[in-house]
Amino acid sequence: MEQVEGENATDGRGPSIFDTADSLPGHGDTSQVADDFYHLYAVDIAAMQLLGVKHFRFSISWSRVIPDGDGAVNQKGLDFYARLLDTLHAAGVEPLVCLYHWDLPQALQSNFGGWASDQIVPAFVKYAKVVFQALGDKSEYWTTFNEPITFCFLHYGAGTYPLFIKDLRQAWNCSYNVLRAHAAVVKEFRALVPGGRICMCLNSEWAVPLTNSTADVDAAQRKMEAELGIFADPIYKGDYPASMKQRISSLPKITPQLAHDLNGSMDYFALNFYTSTYVAADEGATCTWGRCDFTLSQTDKAGDLIGAEADSGWLKSTPWAFRPNLNWVNNRYHPKEIVVSEIGWDVKGEGTMPLMQALNDTSRIDFFRNYIPEATDAVNIDKVPLTGLFVWSLLDNYEVGAGYQNRFGVAHVDYRTQQRTFKASAMYLAGIFNSSMANASLTYPSVA
Repeated sequence: MEQVEGENATDGRGPSIFDTADSLPGHGDTSQVADDFYHLYAVDIAAMQLLGVKHFRFSISWSRVIPDGDGAVNQKGLDFYARLLDTLHAAGVEPLVCLYHWDLPQALQSNFGGWASDQIVPAFVKYAKVVFQALGDKSEYWTTFNEPITFCFLHYGAGTYPLFIKDLRQAWNCSYNVLRAHAAVVKEFRALVPGGRICMCLNSEWAVPLTNSTADVDAAQRKMEAELGIFADPIYKGDYPASMKQRISSLPKITPQLAHDLNGSMDYFALNFYTSTYVAADEGATCTWGRCDFTLSQTDKAGDLIGAEADSGWLKSTPWAFRPNLNWVNNRYHPKEIVVSEIGWDVKGEGTMPLMQALNDTSRIDFFRNYIPEATDAVNIDKVPLTGLFVWSLLDNYEVGAGYQNRFGVAHVDYRTQQRTFKASAMYLAGIFNSSMANASLTYPSVA
């Protein structure tokens, strides 16, 4: 998708909502080239082999497969993903494929309002069926959506890039249509990909009560229910959390038929986890971003930050929160399997560092060194059924809303030459992966 592939108008790919927003005057960075993964995927897969990577998560671009979102299929787009999947398998790397990572075909937004409209559901089902029929036998693990709370409540509710729409009712409609589309697509998946596993990839920030007061403790629970529960509760429990239904009059209704269709639609639970936030009760707070009657803060009452700062303003290091977040998911939903589909860290100031300084990314190593044991304890001590963990990301890439300044990769990318260079964190992870290269001086495979 737009964060790594580039070649946004090559081989029949149609424009996405990001291409449209990126073309606005004064926008700045665009994803037109990104990491040129469209041409360099084989180089990057060879790098995965060096590191000992056994699993790779990526997303398919809807507008590369169906350029206008709901019309003719672009065979060249499908062929690209077939080559990618075949190359992964040849390298011994198992893929996890996501159908939708926010890059909606622009035509669907222009024609009927995208995810805020009921018309999006059959269009998404058509796209998914095309992908499953062409590529379903090339991957066991799939996800329908990545972080729907983010694209529904940022793109449609908060007025941010790339849609700049500020309409909370559209955000609620988006979340409801995501549930409807997920249920319908899983039904097609079960028919077309027997033996495959599918879910929706959700995200949360661990909620820490600002004080020990009952009001703040309850508010922290409501925050978790509003962020994870808006999607996971209808799937696992048949309806939205009671705390949301009591506070949000415009919340769409989960019908008995939808509850039936959603039941059992998560073969595993995919969770993105990065950080935490303080939560304080505030009965006068406006309902936004799927949250109601509380406020969020990165500082405690003394003004101290909740954790060490990353480059992204929203990201603070809170490894102590990883284990309770996993337990919250496990205790509330009792999934058969949990996969952490993202953890990651962008080093403060890395985007302006000289190359040799950027390669010595000790704070990213510290992040992994502190977070990963928390997941291990959740498995060994708490018996959380965690089976895998994905790092965001292999490469520095086009970060949505931040461009190329924020770098999350364990491999540095020179965007002018597309030269990749392993950072120290790549060597650290290679040791965890038991790669024979872990103690070597790693050189990224040539991009020439």
